[in-house]
Amino acid sequence: MFRKVLIANRGEIAVRVARACRELGIPTVAVHSTVDRDSLVVRMADEAVQLGPPPPKLSYLNAAAVLEAARMTGAEAIHPGYGFLSEDPDFADACAMEGITLIGPSAAVMAQLGDKASARTIMSGAGLPLLPGSLEPLSPEDAQRLADRIGYPVIVKASAGGGGRGMQVVHTTEEFADAYRRTQATARMLFGNGQVYVEKYLAQARHVEIQVLCDGHGHAVHLGERDCSVQRRHQKLIEETPAPNLPDGLAEQMGKAAVAGALAAGYVGAGTFEFLVDPDGGFYFMEVNCRIQVEHPVTEMVTGVDLVAEQIRIAAGRPLRLAQEDVRFSGAAIECRINAEDPRRGFAPTPGKLTEFIPPGGPFVRVDTHAHQGYVVPPNYDSLLAKLIVWAPDREQAIARMLRSLAEFHVRGERVSITADFLADVVDSAAFRTATHTTALVDELR
Repeated sequence: MFRKVLIANRGEIAVRVARACRELGIPTVAVHSTVDRDSLVVRMADEAVQLGPPPPKLSYLNAAAVLEAARMTGAEAIHPGYGFLSEDPDFADACAMEGITLIGPSAAVMAQLGDKASARTIMSGAGLPLLPGSLEPLSPEDAQRLADRIGYPVIVKASAGGGGRGMQVVHTTEEFADAYRRTQATARMLFGNGQVYVEKYLAQARHVEIQVLCDGHGHAVHLGERDCSVQRRHQKLIEETPAPNLPDGLAEQMGKAAVAGALAAGYVGAGTFEFLVDPDGGFYFMEVNCRIQVEHPVTEMVTGVDLVAEQIRIAAGRPLRLAQEDVRFSGAAIECRINAEDPRRGFAPTPGKLTEFIPPGGPFVRVDTHAHQGYVVPPNYDSLLAKLIVWAPDREQAIARMLRSLAEFHVRGERVSITADFLADVVDSAAFRTATHTTALVDELR
């Protein structure tokens, strides 16, 4: 096992990794920007290194500074969490050159799967179903012809995109050329890569993903599915497992497909295969997330598997401790992302100081957070403040427990709003309760 792990992230995921390392008996190093010098993970870690000022490019995205912190402290491995450097193949390469283990897949696998067009090609070869579209970036003229052929609406996506950014839905042929150019420009600005591709857009679809674990010895398992259909601007707000109202056998079929895709790509670590499910029960591969997911706790709640600890063990060269037949599922779990945002103003971020922070509690309620009374929500980073996760023997009881917990979530602050009340409206809606909702639910409610 590693003698020391550096946590190259901030917020709740940094705290989550620190806790897993503590339970494994591994000392930790926290890196931080100047605005995060008093953060919870800095207090929890055995050592801390300041990276730079608040802007991510000068701190958490500063690969050279992160590597220097690892060298200074003697960290053998780096856990990147999610976001920031977690899916950067150049950073993975740099870690390998320094003899430092990045807890995640190899740079080559990350590069192949991080490019959505390349990932589609690999998964097509592995037999996974794809929506009609291109397997490679196209010229604007060829993309227009393809869109006209497969029929509107289509979605134009950045090959290097992620986090719901770098994509645009196009409804008519007249809109296509302008939308294609704008998506290319956005992709260049956000990701430094202007390549985009086109695929058929399903307006009434569900977003269902499969969690996989793969070791370096050729073994892979899936740990069930998560429904992530409640989204705004293609970013997830609520996740749950098991996915309700799926046709019999579909979840297992998707799980087997994800394992086949992971083995075909030579994947090692924890990863997530994302699919769209149409109203007729057809499913289509979208992308692979080469990292731990924000919503991993719901899988942990129903399987009893510590995904972050398994990530670390796999990166240390250990074989998987469970086969597919060992994976057991119990009950239902739901996660709500509590963001420091104002839903009444288009989910505008609301940074500021928390004068009160009282999270909910009670049986089978988990709150993953880095926040506390007196914490200042900075304007420089993602607005995720906490993740509220509940478990119950069935979905109906899980919904009741989530509504009770959301009502208990008490936060006040200078100019700070949170999304708990809005999420309660979503969870209590007829569409969510009956599991007839799609990715369009938030727009429909608003």
